[in-house]
Amino acid sequence: MASRDADDRAADRPESFAGLHQALAANVARAIQGKADVIDLALVCLIAEGHLLVEDVPGVGKTTLAKAIATSIDTSFGRIQFTPDLLPTDVVGVSIWDRGANRFEFRPGPIFASIVLADEINRASPKTQSALLEAMAEGHVTVDGTTHELPPPFMVIATQNPIEHEGTYALPESQLDRFLMRLSIGYPDRAAEIDVLQAHGDDDRVASLEPVLSAGQVLGLVAAARTVHVAPALQGYVVDLAEASRRHRATSVGMSPRASLALQRAARARAATRGRTYVVPDDLKALAHPVLDHRILLSPEAQVSGITAADVVDDVLAGVAVPVPQAADAAV
Repeated sequence: MASRDADDRAADRPESFAGLHQALAANVARAIQGKADVIDLALVCLIAEGHLLVEDVPGVGKTTLAKAIATSIDTSFGRIQFTPDLLPTDVVGVSIWDRGANRFEFRPGPIFASIVLADEINRASPKTQSALLEAMAEGHVTVDGTTHELPPPFMVIATQNPIEHEGTYALPESQLDRFLMRLSIGYPDRAAEIDVLQAHGDDDRVASLEPVLSAGQVLGLVAAARTVHVAPALQGYVVDLAEASRRHRATSVGMSPRASLALQRAARARAATRGRTYVVPDDLKALAHPVLDHRILLSPEAQVSGITAADVVDDVLAGVAVPVPQAADAAV
């Protein structure tokens, strides 16, 4: 009966981009209440084929968000609990000698799933963290000289506690750069927290969720987002933002070309979720902080002065002229 009800809901749901996106967002919101903006950004990250880093204090719903997204899609899910003694082979898998077949047999690790929750990623050593680099960048892993492809769609949702918490390791810049976005959930407001107590005090919020999209539908959203138009004037705006970040007095390393590509890719996905076939300046500005803050490296003097990467991004956005609508829409 439950399966038939799910099929009926799928049949009634519009198959448009907006309809599928809204169905997914509404389902995740059943587990994460009062955080519509965080859910929206997380789903934009998914549709943009990116990986998500959620950083916040314990207990605010980081793991719940990741599990809710994974449960809402009818696809494979893997969870890796990062600990100081975790080994790279615990993540990607290992080749084991099969005496009967007289050969090595590869046994895949939990990374071989469409949605992978890397829980408390900064509790593992840098060596183990680096086991994710190839998977996140290339969509495959290499073990003993053999390359193994990962199933599409593929998304890593990593959670981490603030670095000042005991028993954590800072993520290296190369690892941070593989995440399309970094988000912070924050505490819910009073009304939302009361709703959580009333609705979910005695049960698991995620356990009650059912898939609302298939893996094929998610891939369809991804393909549609790739076709969203970005006017040359807006591409010039992204380059201007990058150059301004590199010249900023507080930075030692500004936006890289990879960061510019990431901002454009995320903006395409956001535009598609808004029902548009083209990007507008507001898409880029709305995504600047989640896409760029973790990619900006501050100079030692700026760190001592208390300047943050978010301050630099604010300065860059304020100092770079936004293309006028006529120029931005001319090529649409």
